[in-house]
Amino acid sequence: MTTLTTPDLASATSGAPRITPRPGVGGSGLAATVRQSLTMAYRGLVKVRRTPEQLFDVTLMPIVFTVMFTYIFGGAIAGDVSSYLPIIIPGILVQTNITSSIVTGVQLREDMDKGVFDRFRSLPIARIAPLAGALLADTVRYAIATTITFTVGFIMGLRPAGGIGAVLLAGLLVVVVAWAISWVFAYFGVIARTASSVSGISNLVLFPLTFLSNAFVPADTLPDWLHWFSDVNPVSHLITAVRDLVNHGTVGGDLWLSLLGAAVIVAVFAPLTVRAYMRKA
Repeated sequence: MTTLTTPDLASATSGAPRITPRPGVGGSGLAATVRQSLTMAYRGLVKVRRTPEQLFDVTLMPIVFTVMFTYIFGGAIAGDVSSYLPIIIPGILVQTNITSSIVTGVQLREDMDKGVFDRFRSLPIARIAPLAGALLADTVRYAIATTITFTVGFIMGLRPAGGIGAVLLAGLLVVVVAWAISWVFAYFGVIARTASSVSGISNLVLFPLTFLSNAFVPADTLPDWLHWFSDVNPVSHLITAVRDLVNHGTVGGDLWLSLLGAAVIVAVFAPLTVRAYMRKA
């Protein structure tokens, strides 16, 4: 004769099957939340593998912009292409990474519209994990854009005087700042009604900042009013920091200003984004 324990008796009388959670699924606490966020980040990378066209902006845009702007503006601004590369490569690098951070908000809005986050809500995971995972996954996009931009620059003749260590530090700086800025667009993605509105608002904010900077021409050649805007433009500070590292191997005040600006953005928009997301999740 078999004796049923209390849990077995409850399952037998209710007719519900017993479910044993898989290791690593569910749980609470900081460690579980981090683990679940990394799982959601892996989901984002799997999406990219299945739809590689999502990487067109971080693979093709650096190549097209670098080649096009270098040969169009190189002779007029710097006299020749090789002299223009130390100016344009940091500018293209920053522009590409910051522009690609818009995708964070667009894809977040698309997932919310499709009901993907409604399905996540039924899973035994922290509600913040899908948002954190999406932001983590996008750092891979920034790393790809950074690698391709420098590779194209090397092929075209860029020879960084700062050395490989300074190049790696410059790339890391841009990735960190782009990740910080992605919190702004993630907030737009949560509060906006459609993905197209996220893209429109983000481009309206970002394009003046990237093009009205020292990305493509030296700031001292600009009209006085535009020169002033370029000097106070945070994108210009980031580009100058990258140029100092790549071309001279030096760490100046612009690097610390860029990191400070990134910290302020995260401090302001991360709580706003999380609060808005938790209300809808």
